[in-house]
Amino acid sequence: MNLEKLFHLKENHTDVKTEVMAGITTFMTMAYILAVNPNILSAAGMDRGAVFTATALSSFVATCLMAILSNYPFVLAPGMGLNAYFAYTVVIGMGYSWQQALVAVFAEGIIFILLSLTNVREAIFNSIPINLKHGVSVGIGLFIAFIGLQNAKIVVNNDSTLVGVFSFKNSLSQGTFHYEGITVLLAVIGVLVTAIMLVKNVKGGILWGILITWGLGILCQLTGLYVPNAEAGFYSLLPDFSNGISVPSIAPTFMKMDFSIVFSLDFVIIMFAFLFVDMFDTLGTLIGVASKADMLDKDGRLPKIKGALLSDAVGTTFGAVCGTSTVTTFVESASGVAEGGRTGLTSIVAAILFGLSLFLSPIFLAIPSFATAPALIIVGFLMLTSVTKIDFNDMTEAIPAFLSIIAMPFLYSISEGIALGVISYVVINVAAGKAKEKRISPLMYVLAVLFVLKYILL
Repeated sequence: MNLEKLFHLKENHTDVKTEVMAGITTFMTMAYILAVNPNILSAAGMDRGAVFTATALSSFVATCLMAILSNYPFVLAPGMGLNAYFAYTVVIGMGYSWQQALVAVFAEGIIFILLSLTNVREAIFNSIPINLKHGVSVGIGLFIAFIGLQNAKIVVNNDSTLVGVFSFKNSLSQGTFHYEGITVLLAVIGVLVTAIMLVKNVKGGILWGILITWGLGILCQLTGLYVPNAEAGFYSLLPDFSNGISVPSIAPTFMKMDFSIVFSLDFVIIMFAFLFVDMFDTLGTLIGVASKADMLDKDGRLPKIKGALLSDAVGTTFGAVCGTSTVTTFVESASGVAEGGRTGLTSIVAAILFGLSLFLSPIFLAIPSFATAPALIIVGFLMLTSVTKIDFNDMTEAIPAFLSIIAMPFLYSISEGIALGVISYVVINVAAGKAKEKRISPLMYVLAVLFVLKYILL
């Protein structure tokens, strides 16, 4: 099998070793989804083992499709945020069964396939101005870094200021240092280790950062510095092979959709919410990661975007059949791009690892969030560098880009960042009398109106 022929490595200025490292790195920064997704969906009453298998399978299929259809280094899996909406809003909040919620995800996937085949999503991507695309990339960087800071518990909830910094003094006085405080310290060390690796140009520096941080955690556990506390959500860092190597059965969730919900108004609203968030999260991720990898052409367009969007849509439909929430392009793909990943070979490597993870669930369920957090924080820094490409001399370009940037971390949503960016871009340019000069596409006006209606109606 000629990898050069299949993935055009030379043309993309990369080689097999770089792509393999990039694929492993992206997978490692995303491996937490294999632990987190079953936890979240089990709150909706779904079987944890079955959701784990569904998560790994749908990630494998969708990511292989990405490599085959577009040759891009993007990796897909059931999306964070969308799984929480599925479990906490639709099932627990609205009172629907998880079988009915899966139908909304399935229907959304089918609509997505149709939209991807008819150029609608491609047209939306191409209509967004280039400065706004750079703004989206920066916003996603801050959002990823913020998720990393939260996962590491460096940033904590604070009643008076909403967020605050973790207090080691309180941790020592309250007796939580041996499970909580020590992991925060390890995460901080992990950020510094990963940063030094990057400065020294170490190949796979982000991946090494994850492994070294996890390794230090295991040392702390073996020496008694870290004491697992399951009640507080701090588990053993050592893989548990007590049940041997086996794939958890998918039977409890496979093809368990309940179509009785289809003819209700609520169903349309739920499906539309899934559709909206997934569509703009995916577009935002593609814009952000592709602009960081210099994959956009001179007009700010992404060649072969149709294949990328289609793999996302098919992945969502397949995921619903297996028994998991919406599959989407993961923003953590940026970590592989930062390692030099430029082709579908990166995706294939990550997909293979998702397939293998079915048999090695104890290992992936043991990688703690404090070990992957440094990778997310450093990737956030790497994506922030796109801010230099924004034209700050033109306020009508810079202000919408700025609003898009700050909205993502502060509102905790990629799609909200795009919404505020699009609305403000149209309003500011029209009010300043620059709409004709900027040749704003008709689709931008349609999107602005749709986003405003979303805030009024949803």
